[in-house]
Amino acid sequence: QVQLVESGGGLVQAGGSLRLACAFSEGTLSTIYMGWFRQAPGKEREFVAVRRTTGHTTYYTNSVKGRFSISRDNAKNTLYLQMNSLKPEDTAVYYCAASRSTNPPVRANEYLYWGQGTQVTVSS
Repeated sequence: QVQLVESGGGLVQAGGSLRLACAFSEGTLSTIYMGWFRQAPGKEREFVAVRRTTGHTTYYTNSVKGRFSISRDNAKNTLYLQMNSLKPEDTAVYYCAASRSTNPPVRANEYLYWGQGTQVTVSS
């Protein structure tokens, strides 16, 4: 069984940092990629970053390159999203997700499993 539980969201001023965490169950180890998405009010869910389960392959959406970093600690069964230099436009609910796609998945429908989301609010 795959379970994903996000944490670490909150309110931060523009220019600040947050680190999101996604605790995943052992069943997630059968997936190939794990990623982060976000959804702002009135907008579609948007790809943010993805990391292959094994190795170090990562991909980011252009708007977060150089500011966000996705990492994984297998000993703790946790996926992270380090977010620096935050901007008001980063405000959204952030979701952790897992995929069995063999190619780097950047669309929401390529992911089988989702967490419940954590709110990130960046004030100007």
